[in-house]
Amino acid sequence: MHYHSGHFWNRPRPTHFLGFIGFALMGLLFAGVVALLFGFVLMVLWNWLMPAIFSLPLITFWQAWGLVVLSHIFFKSSPHHFRHPSPNERWKRKFHDRFWQHRCHEEENEKAEKQDA
Repeated sequence: MHYHSGHFWNRPRPTHFLGFIGFALMGLLFAGVVALLFGFVLMVLWNWLMPAIFSLPLITFWQAWGLVVLSHIFFKSSPHHFRHPSPNERWKRKFHDRFWQHRCHEEENEKAEKQDA
């Protein structure tokens, strides 16, 4: 198998199961830290602005996270079939198609080389 320099999809991928588990755990840890920071920032901003502007009560961290979940339900859960694909989604699809087309071609070449040997 040969790799052409400069192409992202030609990089060797990690095959170790433990490496994948470590990568997944680091991703979960990062997401948890970001979630905690986001909830804390939301709580601080609410408690700073809303009581002064609208005479609303102070909220706890968990109430702030309840607001995050509620806003996600209201504003981010629109049906996907009514949306037009954004340019970013078109780029992702094009990249995915090119990557898998190249991988399939590479696997066919490997099978042909094994059959010839």
